[in-house]
Amino acid sequence: MSAHLHPLAGKPAPADALIDLAALRAAYADDKPDPGVPAQRVAFGTSGHRGSSLDRSFNDWHVLAITQAICDQRKAQGITGPLFLGADTHALSEPAVASAMQVLAANGVPVLLSAGDEPTPTPAVSHAILVYNRGRTQGLADGILVTPSHNPPRDGGFKYNPPNGGPAGGEITGPIEAAANKYLEAGLAGVRTMPLRAALDASTTQRHDFLNTYVADLGSVLDLELIRGSGLRLGVDPLGGAGVHYWRAIAERYGLPLTVVSETVDPRFAFMTLDWDGQIRMDPSSPHAMQSLLAMKDRFDVAFACDTDHDRHGIVTPGTGLLPPNHYLAVCIDYLFRHRPQWNAQAAVGKTIVSTSVIDGVAARLGRRLHEVPVGFKWFADGLFDGSLGFGGEESAGASFLRRDGTVWSTDKDGITAALLAAEITARTGRDPGQLYAALAADFGNPVFSRKDAPATPAQKKLLGKLTPAQITSSELAGEPITAVQSHAPGNGAAIGGIKVSTEGGWFAARPSGTENVYKIYAESRRGEAHLQRIFAEAQAVVDGAIADA
Repeated sequence: MSAHLHPLAGKPAPADALIDLAALRAAYADDKPDPGVPAQRVAFGTSGHRGSSLDRSFNDWHVLAITQAICDQRKAQGITGPLFLGADTHALSEPAVASAMQVLAANGVPVLLSAGDEPTPTPAVSHAILVYNRGRTQGLADGILVTPSHNPPRDGGFKYNPPNGGPAGGEITGPIEAAANKYLEAGLAGVRTMPLRAALDASTTQRHDFLNTYVADLGSVLDLELIRGSGLRLGVDPLGGAGVHYWRAIAERYGLPLTVVSETVDPRFAFMTLDWDGQIRMDPSSPHAMQSLLAMKDRFDVAFACDTDHDRHGIVTPGTGLLPPNHYLAVCIDYLFRHRPQWNAQAAVGKTIVSTSVIDGVAARLGRRLHEVPVGFKWFADGLFDGSLGFGGEESAGASFLRRDGTVWSTDKDGITAALLAAEITARTGRDPGQLYAALAADFGNPVFSRKDAPATPAQKKLLGKLTPAQITSSELAGEPITAVQSHAPGNGAAIGGIKVSTEGGWFAARPSGTENVYKIYAESRRGEAHLQRIFAEAQAVVDGAIADA
């Protein structure tokens, strides 16, 4: 939900909401960032560098500088294997791939591009890195993902995945960001490039069949035979994203009763309904953005969708409609740790600090350790890589889990496997995820959870991210004594970039988005909706005070 709901939220996108593709691409090529303007510098958030060419925050120069910085990082770390390069269907992704290739080839980096320039989901790149590196100790592969995820069509994004296959941590992105900004300040002096045609024809540039390699391996992570014989009616909407052709291939290869409701690809995303703020945003966890699939919910026993790079999922059932991400994460955890007997008995449950407390209860009942981290899937990558985490999930509808034999599958978010897991769960239990969550919630006090997003300037986001426990002066929240005020996650001690305040009856957390100019307030109550709204009101007062001087 949002504190500022647009009157057209959930309605078809009107013509004036559609991006001018020619202007967007011209700005990418022609406009140059001013590194003296903070908003035009390279900045890695929770998932890479994102921005728009129209704001001079994602332009040719940014990609050239970041790519050279990645080449420098690879050399410093002795990474000599292939770099898997994938891109989604955002309008700026194609020119950004072209920019990156000019630098990668000039630096002699062996690159594996998608066969036929097929768009590439984030999990397919992570999977490719991990499969290539299996059993290797040198000549390791890494990857670049050109995607702003679910962000609006005007945006572009660029992120780096090191040899563990997951999003790079701050110890890697910090030096890349610093080096890229130095290249911008120097007018790209030191950035090596070659013409695009020569880069594509270089001996170091090869092609990789991401689609069939990924699809062929899905049986190692999901029980697809069970789904095939279930008789379930399944539906999927790729939302015009990078996995648009993966779903038909999955259905045909495994004989699944799966209907792909749309294979439309349009970089304007004109087929979307508007999100909470009146923007087009391919967010499968947003009921406003998911209106088209929700209108079909009674046609299917389980339906699902993924965002533009297919690292996020949305689950729709006839009785529940769109499941809140927290609900589905709890169901996944309860199911997987009961139905994966080959997993290590010590494998823990990974959750972000802003996810529901139902997960805490489920983990405790399963006898599994809870690993609670800040927002950002990078915090799960190492645990999924070595198997110490069986599952990692974020409140924003991102998750990944181990193969059926307990080894690593993807160390980045995988919306495809998370979506198909809903079908496996329904086939095995005879109840869909919405029904299963209702039973879980009853066991753990029926908490109510919500999240409010609101616009924020970069200055406001910076102030909110520095909020400390000392700034929480009240001893009560919504009429109950405060039991904890956290600025660091208990699982790894890392800063959460905001604050979490808890009582026996509920909690709230406030933090700036790491991917867009918004802030987020999360809240949960075990006392009901009225209590939840009291928590929100008091949380809003804390946020207003924190950003007042911006």
